[in-house]
Amino acid sequence: MAKHWADFQYEIYLNGLGGAVPRLPTDLTRLEELTERRLGPGPAGYVAGSAGDGSTSRANRAALERRRIVPRMLRDVHERDLSVDVLGRALPAPLALAPVGVLSIMHPEAEPAAARAAAAQGVPYVLSSASSTPMEQVAEAMGDAERWFQLYWPKDPEVARSFLGRAKAAGYSVLVVTLDTPLLAWRPRDLDQAYLPFLHGVGTANYFSDPAFQAGLAKPVHEDPNAAVLHFVNLFSDPGKTWPDLAFLRENWDGPIVLKGILHPDDARLALDAGMDGVIVSNHGGRQVAGSIAAADALPRVAGAVNDRMTVLFDSGIRTGGDMFKALALGADAVLVGRPYVYGLALDGQAGVEHVIRCLLAEFDLTLALSGHAGPGTVGADDIEGA
Repeated sequence: MAKHWADFQYEIYLNGLGGAVPRLPTDLTRLEELTERRLGPGPAGYVAGSAGDGSTSRANRAALERRRIVPRMLRDVHERDLSVDVLGRALPAPLALAPVGVLSIMHPEAEPAAARAAAAQGVPYVLSSASSTPMEQVAEAMGDAERWFQLYWPKDPEVARSFLGRAKAAGYSVLVVTLDTPLLAWRPRDLDQAYLPFLHGVGTANYFSDPAFQAGLAKPVHEDPNAAVLHFVNLFSDPGKTWPDLAFLRENWDGPIVLKGILHPDDARLALDAGMDGVIVSNHGGRQVAGSIAAADALPRVAGAVNDRMTVLFDSGIRTGGDMFKALALGADAVLVGRPYVYGLALDGQAGVEHVIRCLLAEFDLTLALSGHAGPGTVGADDIEGA
Protein backbone atom coordinates (compact mmCIF):
# COMPACT_ATOMS: atom_id res chain seq x y z
CA MET A 1 0.00 0.00 0.00
CA ALA A 2 1.30 3.46 -0.92
CA LYS A 3 2.53 5.62 1.93
CA HIS A 4 0.50 8.78 2.54
CA TRP A 5 3.37 11.25 2.85
CA ALA A 6 1.06 14.28 3.10
CA ASP A 7 -0.30 12.97 6.42
CA PHE A 8 2.82 14.34 8.09
CA GLN A 9 1.12 17.74 8.25
CA TYR A 10 -1.80 16.29 10.25
CA GLU A 11 0.65 14.57 12.58
CA ILE A 12 2.24 17.95 13.24
CA TYR A 13 -1.11 19.67 13.82
CA LEU A 14 -2.32 16.87 16.13
CA ASN A 15 0.90 17.06 18.16
CA GLY A 16 0.15 20.76 18.48
CA LEU A 17 -2.97 19.91 20.51
CA GLY A 18 -0.58 18.75 23.23
CA GLY A 19 1.53 21.87 22.92
CA ALA A 20 4.30 20.30 20.81
CA VAL A 21 5.70 22.06 17.77
CA PRO A 22 8.34 20.69 15.37
CA ARG A 23 11.92 20.92 16.67
CA LEU A 24 13.09 22.17 13.26
CA PRO A 25 11.42 24.53 10.75
CA THR A 26 9.18 22.93 8.14
CA ASP A 27 10.41 25.50 5.61
CA LEU A 28 13.67 23.73 4.78
CA THR A 29 15.21 26.87 3.26
CA ARG A 30 15.61 28.16 6.85
CA LEU A 31 17.91 25.32 7.95
CA GLU A 32 21.09 26.78 6.47
CA GLU A 33 20.93 29.93 8.59
CA LEU A 34 20.26 27.92 11.76
CA THR A 35 23.21 25.64 11.00
CA GLU A 36 25.47 28.65 10.41
CA ARG A 37 24.52 29.93 13.86
CA ARG A 38 25.01 26.54 15.54
CA LEU A 39 28.32 25.42 14.02
CA GLY A 40 31.73 27.03 13.67
CA PRO A 41 32.67 28.81 10.43
CA GLY A 42 34.86 25.90 9.26
CA PRO A 43 32.25 23.11 9.19
CA ALA A 44 29.34 25.42 8.26
CA GLY A 45 31.34 26.97 5.43
CA TYR A 46 32.51 23.60 4.16
CA VAL A 47 28.92 22.46 3.55
CA ALA A 48 27.23 25.75 2.68
CA GLY A 49 30.12 27.18 0.67
CA SER A 50 30.50 27.14 -3.10
CA ALA A 51 33.07 27.75 -5.79
CA GLY A 52 34.22 31.33 -6.39
CA ASP A 53 31.69 34.00 -5.50
CA GLY A 54 28.83 31.49 -5.16
CA SER A 55 27.21 32.47 -8.45
CA THR A 56 26.54 28.88 -9.55
CA SER A 57 24.81 28.00 -6.29
CA ARG A 58 22.61 31.08 -6.65
CA ALA A 59 21.93 30.22 -10.30
CA ASN A 60 20.75 26.74 -9.27
CA ARG A 61 18.11 28.25 -7.04
CA ALA A 62 17.16 30.96 -9.54
CA ALA A 63 16.68 28.39 -12.33
CA LEU A 64 14.20 26.47 -10.21
CA GLU A 65 12.51 29.66 -9.00
CA ARG A 66 12.00 30.88 -12.61
CA ARG A 67 9.98 27.81 -13.48
CA ARG A 68 6.42 28.12 -12.21
CA ILE A 69 3.96 25.29 -11.76
CA VAL A 70 0.67 25.43 -13.69
CA PRO A 71 -1.94 23.59 -11.55
CA ARG A 72 -4.79 21.69 -13.22
CA MET A 73 -8.25 21.29 -11.68
CA LEU A 74 -10.93 18.61 -11.29
CA ARG A 75 -8.65 15.64 -11.60
CA ASP A 76 -9.06 12.72 -9.23
CA VAL A 77 -6.18 12.99 -6.77
CA HIS A 78 -7.92 11.34 -3.82
CA GLU A 79 -5.61 8.32 -3.85
CA ARG A 80 -1.97 9.06 -4.61
CA ASP A 81 1.04 6.83 -5.09
CA LEU A 82 4.49 8.44 -5.15
CA SER A 83 6.37 5.20 -5.78
CA VAL A 84 8.69 4.91 -8.78
CA ASP A 85 11.00 2.37 -10.38
CA VAL A 86 14.55 3.74 -10.68
CA LEU A 87 17.46 1.66 -11.99
CA GLY A 88 15.44 -1.48 -11.36
CA ARG A 89 14.78 -0.49 -7.75
CA ALA A 90 11.25 0.05 -6.41
CA LEU A 91 11.37 3.29 -4.41
CA PRO A 92 8.58 4.80 -2.27
CA ALA A 93 9.15 8.22 -3.87
CA PRO A 94 11.47 9.78 -6.49
CA LEU A 95 14.04 10.84 -3.89
CA ALA A 96 17.46 9.74 -2.62
CA LEU A 97 19.94 11.33 -0.22
CA ALA A 98 22.89 12.68 -2.22
CA PRO A 99 26.46 11.73 -1.34
CA VAL A 100 28.00 14.23 1.07
CA GLY A 101 31.38 13.51 2.64
CA VAL A 102 32.92 14.16 6.08
CA LEU A 103 29.61 14.25 7.95
CA SER A 104 31.41 13.91 11.30
CA ILE A 105 32.16 17.64 11.07
CA MET A 106 28.39 18.24 11.27
CA HIS A 107 27.32 15.71 13.93
CA PRO A 108 29.15 13.07 15.98
CA GLU A 109 26.90 10.28 14.68
CA ALA A 110 27.87 11.27 11.13
CA GLU A 111 26.97 9.01 8.17
CA PRO A 112 25.33 6.20 10.19
CA ALA A 113 22.72 8.66 11.52
CA ALA A 114 21.87 9.90 8.02
CA ALA A 115 21.83 6.33 6.71
CA ARG A 116 19.49 5.14 9.48
CA ALA A 117 17.15 8.06 8.72
CA ALA A 118 17.08 7.14 5.03
CA ALA A 119 16.46 3.49 5.88
CA ALA A 120 13.63 4.39 8.27
CA GLN A 121 11.86 6.34 5.51
CA GLY A 122 12.67 3.84 2.73
CA VAL A 123 14.74 6.36 0.78
CA PRO A 124 18.08 5.30 -0.81
CA TYR A 125 21.20 6.61 0.88
CA VAL A 126 24.19 7.37 -1.33
CA LEU A 127 27.39 7.01 0.68
CA SER A 128 30.33 9.23 -0.26
CA SER A 129 33.79 7.75 -0.84
CA ALA A 130 34.91 10.59 1.43
CA SER A 131 32.76 9.52 4.37
CA SER A 132 34.09 9.75 7.91
CA THR A 133 32.78 6.22 8.61
CA PRO A 134 33.90 3.07 6.75
CA MET A 135 31.34 1.83 4.21
CA GLU A 136 30.83 -1.48 6.05
CA GLN A 137 29.79 0.29 9.26
CA VAL A 138 27.31 2.46 7.38
CA ALA A 139 25.88 -0.65 5.69
CA GLU A 140 25.48 -2.30 9.09
CA ALA A 141 23.54 0.72 10.36
CA MET A 142 21.08 0.36 7.44
CA GLY A 143 20.24 -3.35 7.66
CA ASP A 144 18.91 -4.44 4.27
CA ALA A 145 17.78 -0.94 3.20
CA GLU A 146 18.59 0.44 -0.24
CA ARG A 147 22.07 1.94 -0.41
CA TRP A 148 24.26 3.20 -3.25
CA PHE A 149 27.98 3.91 -3.27
CA GLN A 150 29.55 7.08 -4.67
CA LEU A 151 33.07 6.76 -6.06
CA TYR A 152 35.65 9.49 -6.28
CA TRP A 153 37.68 7.66 -8.88
CA PRO A 154 41.23 7.41 -7.49
CA LYS A 155 44.51 7.37 -9.41
CA ASP A 156 45.40 3.90 -8.07
CA PRO A 157 43.33 1.26 -9.93
CA GLU A 158 43.91 -1.24 -7.11
CA VAL A 159 42.29 1.11 -4.59
CA ALA A 160 39.38 1.67 -7.01
CA ARG A 161 38.98 -2.09 -7.50
CA SER A 162 39.13 -2.67 -3.76
CA PHE A 163 36.50 0.01 -3.07
CA LEU A 164 34.13 -1.52 -5.62
CA GLY A 165 34.61 -5.01 -4.19
CA ARG A 166 34.02 -3.81 -0.64
CA ALA A 167 30.92 -1.82 -1.66
CA LYS A 168 29.43 -4.83 -3.45
CA ALA A 169 30.15 -7.11 -0.49
CA ALA A 170 28.50 -4.60 1.86
CA GLY A 171 25.27 -4.55 -0.15
CA TYR A 172 25.56 -1.29 -2.08
CA SER A 173 23.50 -1.87 -5.21
CA VAL A 174 24.20 1.13 -7.48
CA LEU A 175 27.53 2.79 -8.28
CA VAL A 176 27.48 6.59 -8.54
CA VAL A 177 30.68 7.94 -10.12
CA THR A 178 31.35 11.64 -9.56
CA LEU A 179 33.10 13.08 -12.62
CA ASP A 180 33.11 16.80 -11.82
CA THR A 181 35.83 16.75 -9.13
CA PRO A 182 39.11 15.74 -10.79
CA LEU A 183 40.48 18.71 -8.83
CA LEU A 184 39.15 20.63 -5.84
CA ALA A 185 37.69 23.96 -6.91
CA TRP A 186 38.62 27.41 -5.65
CA ARG A 187 36.35 27.66 -2.58
CA PRO A 188 36.87 30.96 -0.74
CA ARG A 189 34.91 30.05 2.39
CA ASP A 190 37.21 27.07 2.98
CA LEU A 191 40.31 28.98 1.90
CA ASP A 192 39.58 31.91 4.20
CA GLN A 193 39.46 29.52 7.17
CA ALA A 194 42.30 27.35 5.75
CA TYR A 195 39.84 24.52 6.42
CA LEU A 196 40.17 21.19 4.63
CA PRO A 197 39.06 18.26 6.84
CA PHE A 198 40.97 15.64 4.81
CA LEU A 199 44.31 17.08 5.89
CA HIS A 200 43.33 16.19 9.47
CA GLY A 201 42.42 12.64 8.45
CA VAL A 202 38.67 13.38 8.49
CA GLY A 203 36.69 11.97 5.55
CA THR A 204 39.39 9.39 4.87
CA ALA A 205 37.83 6.40 6.66
CA ASN A 206 37.23 4.31 3.53
CA TYR A 207 40.82 4.86 2.42
CA PHE A 208 42.57 4.33 5.74
CA SER A 209 40.60 1.08 6.25
CA ASP A 210 41.37 -0.22 2.75
CA PRO A 211 43.95 -3.00 2.22
CA ALA A 212 44.97 -1.70 -1.23
CA PHE A 213 45.47 1.80 0.18
CA GLN A 214 47.42 0.45 3.16
CA ALA A 215 49.67 -1.51 0.79
CA GLY A 216 51.00 1.81 -0.52
CA LEU A 217 52.16 2.95 2.94
CA ALA A 218 55.56 2.32 4.51
CA LYS A 219 54.01 2.20 8.01
CA PRO A 220 50.48 1.53 9.34
CA VAL A 221 48.17 4.57 9.37
CA HIS A 222 48.28 4.96 13.16
CA GLU A 223 52.10 4.98 13.19
CA ASP A 224 52.45 7.72 10.58
CA PRO A 225 49.12 9.48 10.02
CA ASN A 226 50.75 12.35 8.12
CA ALA A 227 52.18 9.98 5.53
CA ALA A 228 48.72 8.37 5.18
CA VAL A 229 47.12 11.79 4.58
CA LEU A 230 49.77 12.61 1.98
CA HIS A 231 49.17 9.29 0.21
CA PHE A 232 45.42 10.01 0.24
CA VAL A 233 45.93 13.49 -1.26
CA ASN A 234 48.14 12.06 -4.02
CA LEU A 235 45.67 9.40 -5.15
CA PHE A 236 42.26 10.94 -4.30
CA SER A 237 41.43 12.02 -7.86
CA ASP A 238 42.78 11.77 -11.37
CA PRO A 239 42.47 14.65 -13.87
CA GLY A 240 43.79 12.31 -16.57
CA LYS A 241 40.69 10.09 -16.79
CA THR A 242 38.81 10.01 -20.14
CA TRP A 243 35.73 8.28 -21.56
CA PRO A 244 37.48 5.01 -22.54
CA ASP A 245 38.44 4.54 -18.86
CA LEU A 246 34.77 3.80 -18.07
CA ALA A 247 35.41 0.25 -19.32
CA PHE A 248 37.35 -0.35 -16.07
CA LEU A 249 34.23 0.41 -14.01
CA ARG A 250 32.05 -1.89 -16.09
CA GLU A 251 34.63 -4.69 -15.68
CA ASN A 252 34.67 -4.27 -11.90
CA TRP A 253 31.01 -3.51 -11.09
CA ASP A 254 28.14 -5.72 -12.21
CA GLY A 255 25.27 -3.49 -11.07
CA PRO A 256 23.91 -0.19 -12.42
CA ILE A 257 26.45 2.61 -12.95
CA VAL A 258 25.41 6.27 -12.90
CA LEU A 259 27.65 9.19 -13.88
CA LYS A 260 27.29 12.27 -11.68
CA GLY A 261 28.09 15.79 -12.90
CA ILE A 262 26.65 15.65 -16.42
CA LEU A 263 25.57 19.07 -17.78
CA HIS A 264 26.06 18.81 -21.57
CA PRO A 265 23.78 16.67 -23.79
CA ASP A 266 26.78 15.29 -25.70
CA ASP A 267 28.26 13.97 -22.44
CA ALA A 268 24.95 12.21 -21.74
CA ARG A 269 25.15 10.60 -25.19
CA LEU A 270 28.75 9.51 -24.52
CA ALA A 271 27.60 7.96 -21.23
CA LEU A 272 24.91 6.07 -23.13
CA ASP A 273 27.43 4.91 -25.74
CA ALA A 274 29.71 3.69 -22.94
CA GLY A 275 26.95 1.45 -21.60
CA MET A 276 26.21 3.46 -18.47
CA ASP A 277 22.78 3.05 -16.86
CA GLY A 278 22.12 6.65 -15.91
CA VAL A 279 23.37 10.18 -15.40
CA ILE A 280 22.93 12.69 -12.63
CA VAL A 281 22.49 16.21 -13.95
CA SER A 282 24.45 18.14 -11.34
CA ASN A 283 27.01 20.89 -10.91
CA HIS A 284 27.95 19.62 -7.44
CA GLY A 285 25.63 22.14 -5.82
CA GLY A 286 27.70 24.97 -7.27
CA ARG A 287 30.84 23.76 -5.50
CA GLN A 288 33.06 23.12 -8.53
CA VAL A 289 32.73 25.69 -11.34
CA ALA A 290 31.85 29.30 -10.54
CA GLY A 291 29.81 30.67 -13.44
CA SER A 292 28.58 27.22 -14.50
CA ILE A 293 25.21 26.64 -16.12
CA ALA A 294 22.50 26.05 -13.52
CA ALA A 295 21.70 22.35 -13.19
CA ALA A 296 17.97 22.92 -13.82
CA ASP A 297 18.79 24.81 -17.03
CA ALA A 298 20.92 21.88 -18.22
CA LEU A 299 18.33 19.22 -17.33
CA PRO A 300 15.86 19.47 -20.28
CA ARG A 301 18.58 19.17 -22.93
CA VAL A 302 20.29 16.26 -21.19
CA ALA A 303 16.98 14.44 -20.72
CA GLY A 304 16.10 15.11 -24.37
CA ALA A 305 19.45 13.78 -25.57
CA VAL A 306 18.98 10.35 -23.99
CA ASN A 307 15.21 10.30 -24.59
CA ASP A 308 14.20 7.63 -22.02
CA ARG A 309 17.08 5.33 -23.03
CA MET A 310 18.75 5.77 -19.65
CA THR A 311 17.82 6.98 -16.16
CA VAL A 312 18.14 10.72 -15.61
CA LEU A 313 18.54 11.88 -12.02
CA PHE A 314 18.96 15.45 -10.80
CA ASP A 315 20.58 17.35 -7.96
CA SER A 316 21.85 20.88 -7.21
CA GLY A 317 19.35 23.29 -5.75
CA ILE A 318 16.53 21.06 -4.45
CA ARG A 319 15.11 22.62 -1.29
CA THR A 320 11.33 22.05 -1.46
CA GLY A 321 8.66 19.66 -2.66
CA GLY A 322 7.88 22.20 -5.38
CA ASP A 323 11.50 21.95 -6.56
CA MET A 324 11.09 18.18 -6.82
CA PHE A 325 7.97 18.65 -8.96
CA LYS A 326 9.78 21.07 -11.25
CA ALA A 327 12.76 18.73 -11.68
CA LEU A 328 10.44 15.91 -12.78
CA ALA A 329 8.65 18.28 -15.17
CA LEU A 330 12.05 19.18 -16.67
CA GLY A 331 12.83 15.54 -17.38
CA ALA A 332 14.27 13.91 -14.24
CA ASP A 333 13.15 10.44 -13.14
CA ALA A 334 14.06 11.23 -9.51
CA VAL A 335 16.06 13.77 -7.51
CA LEU A 336 18.81 13.73 -4.92
CA VAL A 337 18.83 16.17 -2.02
CA GLY A 338 22.09 17.16 -0.34
CA ARG A 339 22.61 20.20 1.85
CA PRO A 340 19.13 20.27 3.49
CA TYR A 341 19.52 16.80 5.02
CA VAL A 342 23.05 17.66 6.16
CA TYR A 343 21.67 20.72 7.94
CA GLY A 344 19.00 18.50 9.49
CA LEU A 345 21.75 16.18 10.70
CA ALA A 346 23.75 19.06 12.16
CA LEU A 347 20.73 20.41 14.04
CA ASP A 348 19.07 17.22 15.29
CA GLY A 349 20.96 14.07 14.26
CA GLN A 350 19.00 11.18 12.75
CA ALA A 351 15.69 12.80 13.74
CA GLY A 352 16.70 15.95 11.87
CA VAL A 353 17.41 14.00 8.69
CA GLU A 354 14.07 12.18 8.96
CA HIS A 355 12.36 15.54 9.46
CA VAL A 356 13.89 16.82 6.21
CA ILE A 357 12.87 13.72 4.25
CA ARG A 358 9.30 13.80 5.59
CA CYS A 359 8.89 17.56 5.00
CA LEU A 360 10.17 17.29 1.43
CA LEU A 361 7.94 14.35 0.56
CA ALA A 362 4.85 15.72 2.32
CA GLU A 363 5.21 18.96 0.38
CA PHE A 364 5.89 17.07 -2.85
CA ASP A 365 2.82 14.88 -2.29
CA LEU A 366 0.63 17.95 -1.69
CA THR A 367 2.15 19.83 -4.64
CA LEU A 368 1.37 16.88 -6.90
CA ALA A 369 -2.21 16.64 -5.69
CA LEU A 370 -2.90 20.37 -5.78
CA SER A 371 -1.49 20.53 -9.31
CA GLY A 372 -3.74 17.72 -10.54
CA HIS A 373 -1.49 14.64 -10.32
CA ALA A 374 -2.00 11.36 -8.47
CA GLY A 375 1.63 10.29 -8.95
CA PRO A 376 4.99 11.39 -10.37
CA GLY A 377 4.49 9.58 -13.68
CA THR A 378 2.07 12.11 -15.17
CA VAL A 379 4.22 15.20 -14.50
CA GLY A 380 5.66 16.69 -17.70
CA ALA A 381 6.83 19.79 -19.53
CA ASP A 382 3.25 21.14 -19.88
CA ASP A 383 3.01 21.44 -16.09
CA ILE A 384 5.51 24.28 -15.76
CA GLU A 385 6.18 27.61 -17.45
CA GLY A 386 9.23 29.85 -17.57
CA ALA A 387 12.76 29.26 -18.73
